[in-house]
This record gives sequence, C-alpha cells and structure tokens, in this order.
Amino acid sequence: MHVAGIDSSTQSTKVVVCDATTGAIVREGRAPHPDGTEVAPAKWRDALHEATRNGLLDDVDSIGIAGQQHGLVALDAHGIPVRDALLWNDTRSAQAAADLVDELGAATWARRTGSVPLASFTVAKLRWVARHEPELAQRIRTVLLPHDWLGYQLTNRMATDRGDASGTGYWSPQHDRWDSDLLAHAFGRAIQLPTLLGPQEPLGRTADDVLVSAGTGDNMAAALGLGIGVGDVVVSIGTSGTVFGATDKPTADPTGAVAGFADATGRFLPLVCTLNAARVLTATAAMLAVDLSELDRLALSAPPGAEGLALLPYLDGERTPNLPDATGTLSGMTRGNMTPANVARAAVEGMLRGLDAGLDALRDNGVPISRVLLIGGGARSLAVREIAPMIFGVPVTVPPPAEYVALGAARQAAWALTGELPTWHARAE
Repeated sequence: MHVAGIDSSTQSTKVVVCDATTGAIVREGRAPHPDGTEVAPAKWRDALHEATRNGLLDDVDSIGIAGQQHGLVALDAHGIPVRDALLWNDTRSAQAAADLVDELGAATWARRTGSVPLASFTVAKLRWVARHEPELAQRIRTVLLPHDWLGYQLTNRMATDRGDASGTGYWSPQHDRWDSDLLAHAFGRAIQLPTLLGPQEPLGRTADDVLVSAGTGDNMAAALGLGIGVGDVVVSIGTSGTVFGATDKPTADPTGAVAGFADATGRFLPLVCTLNAARVLTATAAMLAVDLSELDRLALSAPPGAEGLALLPYLDGERTPNLPDATGTLSGMTRGNMTPANVARAAVEGMLRGLDAGLDALRDNGVPISRVLLIGGGARSLAVREIAPMIFGVPVTVPPPAEYVALGAARQAAWALTGELPTWHARAE
C-alpha cells in the first residue's frame, strides 16, 4: 500500500509518496507558489496538480494534507472565495490583533484559546476584513484554513482537525470545540465553521475513490513526521525559528510567548516562534566576507563565550520577546577579542541563545524537555550542531534532512487507511 503526504507551504507544494508500512519514500514531486502575503486559493490547487503530474498519485490508497497555519480562506454561500487568502505572514492585521487583546484581555484569550492573538492568527484577519472590507465581509458565510480548502477541493467536504483549528484564535483546548462567541466578537456576527475531525478520522474520498485523511497544520505535521513524544522538543532553524514540544495537557500563557496549539494525535503542541534564526548566520557570513562553511570553521576555532564578545541577534526585530522594533547589538568589544573567529562564535551562540529563550518559555509553562531535535537549514551547520548542546543544556539529536511536514501528512494518511498510527523509524545523529 502507498500513501501520499502533501505539504502546501507558503512557498511551494511538496508531495511525498511513501510505503504505508515502513514510511520509505517511493517518489516525490513539487511545484512553486506565488510570492506575496495574499494568494488566490486556486493557485494552491494548480500547484498540487503540477506537483502530482505524470501519475505521481496513480497507485496511492490514501492522501494526507498539511498546510501553512492561520491563513484566512473566506468563502461565500456557494463555496467561492470572496477575496484572495490572507496568509500568516500578512501583517496588516497587527492592529486588529492588538485591539482584540485590549477588548477582552490577554488572560481571557489565553484561558479560552490557549494563545494570545497576533497578526498571524485567523481571528485577527477576520477582524481586519470586518473593519476594512465591510462589503466583502457581508458575503462571507464560512472560513477555512489553507489545508481545509485543499481538502474541500478533493472531497467537496468542509472540515478541519484540532491541530490546525488551534491556530485560529477561536478554538477551545479545554472543550475541544469551536469558541463561536469569540469568533462572533471578532467578526461582528456568527458564521459557519468547518466540521472538527478526530486525529484518525477521514475527511472523505476523492472522485477517484482515494481516501483523504483529516489533514493538519504544518507544525503539527512536522511533529507527526518526526514522531516526537512527551519530553521531545523540536528546534527548527529556518528563516525564522520555531521551538515546540508535545504535552498531554494544554498550556495557557497570558504573556503570549507560547502559543497553546494542539497536535495531530490528540495531545498538545505548545510553540514559540522567533524571527531571528538562520539569517543571523548568513548575515554574519556576509559581514565577514566568508561562506557558511568558513563561518563554521571560524566559530569552532574560537573558545566558548567568544572571549566576552556577545551578539544580541535581533536583526529583524523580534517576536519572542515581543520587540518588533528592536535591533541587534554586538557588545563586550575589546581590542583583544575583535577577531573574525570571535564574531563568528558570537553569532552562533547569540542565535542559539535566542532559541534557548524559547525553551525557557516552554519550561515556564510546564513543558517537559528531555532532548532537543534539531531540524531546518540551520541544523546543517557544524558549529550549530557542536554548540547547541552547550547552550540548550540537554542532549541534541539531529534527524536526517527530510520533508517532515509532508512525511507527517503521509503518516496521518496511513493512520486513516489502516486504523493504526504506523511507527516509521529514521536514522538520527
């Protein structure tokens, strides 16, 4: 039996076809998405068709879909989008998020949804549309997330899972259901919401009679693809950094540092996001006029602590802590320590300390941390691999590079197909 996992991310659609029993990848496909922070949902469908051309799905028995979180897909009474989808990285809803927090209080939002609204959250985007596009808002009858919309295209059914639902800002982790009152407060009236599916509950079948699983958000799928358990925390070093772990109980952080998401298995997935991650390394390499491999060599040639040189790496502002207008600072400079090696070391240590602040935020919210799984483009750095255990203070495992979001979607597809969540083993360093 073969299963397919679809990762419909901000930048592209990636598809992996796997053996349902072992998880071994049989073949893959991909296609790009348009740039920008708002996209016509039909472009995702077109990208999926492009990524699966030439019979990629011909012998597939089940499909799972993972999608970028938070995106607003607003549909009219006929199921047609009333406007382009607003993506998670569209920041025009920042003031709307701040207004919602002021109106009800951060503690209320954290208690009722597990999270405090940010510009990225669907609830803030709904408020923005209601205030700035009232004529379009009047036409909205239901709201889907990106993965829900693709599932709707394949099965003609509007449904979602608790993992992706937990990123909307109007799902209750305590009651495992929509908080329709919060949505009505934000939008000004009630609207229809997709059915909530259980972790292994199928969404439906395609016109070709292929099973489609519930699907989930991208971070939830990555956790499923990595097979994390309680005590495992994933640190993903990409353009931004994410730090998330599995727990049996929901979190509710009124500071807003920790988003109290659900996972794709029935547990919870508290998550911290930082703005400054791998780009700290690329910016430092550019400043020193070296490539990334030479940056690694320089950093590992310097002593821990870089002889007192320290980089506060808020080069793009920061989200954790919430300092959007902050800038970076290189401090502790002396004539003796201002060497390329120490600057490289300070950059690696500074970036990792920013991610370590995310680990501390999880600990403060009762999340157990026994090991870190290091993934993302930044995990390829030899300096990052060697220095991370010193900064994090726990064992660090580096899984092999893979499309873990797509693999997680495929694993969910196998679960829906067979009724059992398969164990797929991967080598790790």
